[in-house]
Amino acid sequence: MIKRFRSHVKRSKYGAPIWRVLVGVVGGLVTVLGAVALIGPGPGWLIIFAGLGILASEFAWADKALIKTKMLAIKTAQRALPADTRKSVIYLIGTVLIIAIAIGAGISYYLFAR
Repeated sequence: MIKRFRSHVKRSKYGAPIWRVLVGVVGGLVTVLGAVALIGPGPGWLIIFAGLGILASEFAWADKALIKTKMLAIKTAQRALPADTRKSVIYLIGTVLIIAIAIGAGISYYLFAR
């Protein structure tokens, strides 16, 4: 639906430049809100990624910036947790998932198998 709307807007005489300006303004605002959320409470990096994703839909430079920002976040996360801690977290998440599936299966059997 959005692709159809975007193609319809871009076919009009002034649609393409207006669309780019609109995407630039919305993406820029979301990115700035993400930068503010880094300092204040909130999921700053997620909001920044969303803003760069919006901008990357129309601008090549934003796509490159998004890739660099993702790589920076990955490197920072890898430095934050040593390898043995990462393995422990992965094992913990796997164990919790298995237990949750078992509990869900038990509840589902209890409720629906009668």
